[in-house]
Amino acid sequence: MRRLILGLALFGFALLVADVCTRVDDPSLLGVNPSTDAFEPPEPLPHSELRNVFWGDLHIHSSYSYDAYTFGVRAMPDDAYRFAKGARIEHGAGYPVQLSQPLDFAAVTDHAVYLGVARQKGDRGDRPLHEILATGQPWRITLNYLRIVLGRLASVEAREASFGGEPVGEVSLNAWQDIVTTAERHNEPGRFTTFIAYEWTSMPRAENLHRNVIYRSSAAPKFPFSSLDSEDPEDLWAALENQRRKGMETLSIPHNANVSNGRMYSRVRFDGSPMTAAYAETRMKNEPISEILQVKGQSEVHPLLASDDEFADFEIYDQILSAEGTFSQPRGSYSRDALKTGLELSALYAFNPYRFGVIGSSDSHNASSPVEEGRYHGKLPLQDGTAGLRLGQTLWLPDRQNRGARWSAMGLAAVWAEQNTRESLFDAMRRKETYAISGPRIVVRLFGGWQFEPALLRDPGFVAQGYARGVPMGGILPPRIGEAAPRFAVVALKDPTGANLDRIQIVKGWLDSDGTARERIFDIAASDGRLPDPKTRRVSPVGNTVKLEDATYSNEIGAAQLEAVWSDPDFDASAEAFYYVRVIEIPTPRWSTYDAVLLGIEPPEPATLQERAITSAIWYQPTR
Repeated sequence: MRRLILGLALFGFALLVADVCTRVDDPSLLGVNPSTDAFEPPEPLPHSELRNVFWGDLHIHSSYSYDAYTFGVRAMPDDAYRFAKGARIEHGAGYPVQLSQPLDFAAVTDHAVYLGVARQKGDRGDRPLHEILATGQPWRITLNYLRIVLGRLASVEAREASFGGEPVGEVSLNAWQDIVTTAERHNEPGRFTTFIAYEWTSMPRAENLHRNVIYRSSAAPKFPFSSLDSEDPEDLWAALENQRRKGMETLSIPHNANVSNGRMYSRVRFDGSPMTAAYAETRMKNEPISEILQVKGQSEVHPLLASDDEFADFEIYDQILSAEGTFSQPRGSYSRDALKTGLELSALYAFNPYRFGVIGSSDSHNASSPVEEGRYHGKLPLQDGTAGLRLGQTLWLPDRQNRGARWSAMGLAAVWAEQNTRESLFDAMRRKETYAISGPRIVVRLFGGWQFEPALLRDPGFVAQGYARGVPMGGILPPRIGEAAPRFAVVALKDPTGANLDRIQIVKGWLDSDGTARERIFDIAASDGRLPDPKTRRVSPVGNTVKLEDATYSNEIGAAQLEAVWSDPDFDASAEAFYYVRVIEIPTPRWSTYDAVLLGIEPPEPATLQERAITSAIWYQPTR
């Protein structure tokens, strides 16, 4: 750590000497294609028992979060909800940002720890990022970065020295009240939904155990239970259970398991003791879904855990969030591995703490949702708020510190609900009828049952039949009928403004006869007439139309819609199993390629990516 501090300090001094008169020419300061301040809220969809899909972001920070403020954010919760509804707001670097299409729901989830304190102490010399960038001097940017990272945010002790004192003072109480009243003011049932929410920020030894806590209604506590109260998730769940007894229905959503160093989905409890049936029941009551796609990488699967998965190497971020950037152990850090662990625990102990659904959300710290590759504007303005900062042209840092270069433009939550209200969306999340999207709004419908036929996909009553004769994503298959294998009906539609679809996959996990969980991936539908190989059951690559010189692509390949009814060819009625769907787009330019074109430099690798949707699983349980 001392060598890192010394190296960064020496580099800052070198910039001071060498570049004191250099002008920073960063075209991204001109903005990311904003359109207008004006926006038309969507017409509310009518209540539907067959459910509509709604898009949202349940992980947004404002300047009330200590890290957001010290990294240059000045936006407020009001800005976050205006942005989600389609308005243009100002980025921390001083340029306008705007979504190409509004969201249906959102939640401001500021850190309960030191809530509002950094903003209140902002008169101690902090300057907005756009003022620093306006000087055109890289050494100022570097020194400001060093001051923040190695000073106020480098360690728990540094944060306590900068923002500590009384865990909850008047400043924090006032900030929480503003968060609550702002959510209430922007909530428009049927048209746009807000949730009262916050982030519980447990981080023992820099291992990420963060959760976002979401409230179902306007009933919320006077102040949140924070990691200053306890870093043990079980204490958080106990506090939430106490709130439920007072009429505050809530759930917590784990995120960034990928940087938990194996602790988010461990086989033991926080204190190292064995799990119990009561623990598993409490965990699933409080955490029915997990966030697996966001700016700090994906938490679905790691290549070291799935060597046969050609799509596992997607937006990998696997260094724990410390100054040293230590490698985060994959085992216990990814959702697919957790689902498999749940199968093994179920066989051994007859309980499963990991039967959860999935969503995506952004974790933006600029009161926005930076999920569109061509409009990406980063997570923390001082670190990655411009193309020059992200690609090391305005500020150079060692690889393990230059996290913004490896962060991602994703993700969002997709929820199948009867209507766009707090109650309906919350209940859908609790029943796990949800999926994660990396950015593009791919529509995915999934049902599992025992007697689905291919003709079902052409039936106008497909959705009604799916609910009547099976279960949707997040469900448990009904009792087996005869000797049948389970069948899954899937329909996927491309984002109308985005890229075509490459394929639909089903990811299966099952318990082998020796008690070990296995996995296999099946390509069940593919574009352009491609058929699975009879031996591997996989299809060939879709191709690539991306032109790196101008960051464009063509929809000459791929399909606007894919669908299939698939039956498990390897079904073993005695083996517990799960099945989830992954829909893959054709290759498109990554945000870093758009930035490289803007800056006139070669795009770094990976220059393209295949965006995706990942559904909650459907589980099969044999008769015991």
